[in-house]
Amino acid sequence: MDIIKLTRELGAAIQQDERYAKFQAAQKANDEDKELNDLMGKIQLVHMSYQHEASKEDANEQKLAAYEAEFNDLYKKVMENENMRNYEVARVEIDEMMQYITSILALCVQGEDPATCEPHQEHNCGGNCSSCSGC
Repeated sequence: MDIIKLTRELGAAIQQDERYAKFQAAQKANDEDKELNDLMGKIQLVHMSYQHEASKEDANEQKLAAYEAEFNDLYKKVMENENMRNYEVARVEIDEMMQYITSILALCVQGEDPATCEPHQEHNCGGNCSSCSGC
């Protein structure tokens, strides 16, 4: 059994998954969104200006505060962009899928049965287990 070959097959299967397709489409939409890319460029410039000012021995606190406010304003605009919101949803879905896959692999390395092992899911229930059986 060639583990690398199987890994490549898993990679191909991941690329056939709807979450992967959604992530790729969202990434493409971001890349093609001129307004979003302009905002991202502005954020980078503000970040570099902030870093430059902060690295000075006599850093001007008012300038730093202004850069921080400008950065926060630009960041808010970026996160309000529909393409960025769609990208974030798709990114979370693909990250969750990859975490699930790597958790299964980790359990297998620990000797668990590959056919039945199940990673523990994080519960955001606030500690009251009456609403679910997962605690």
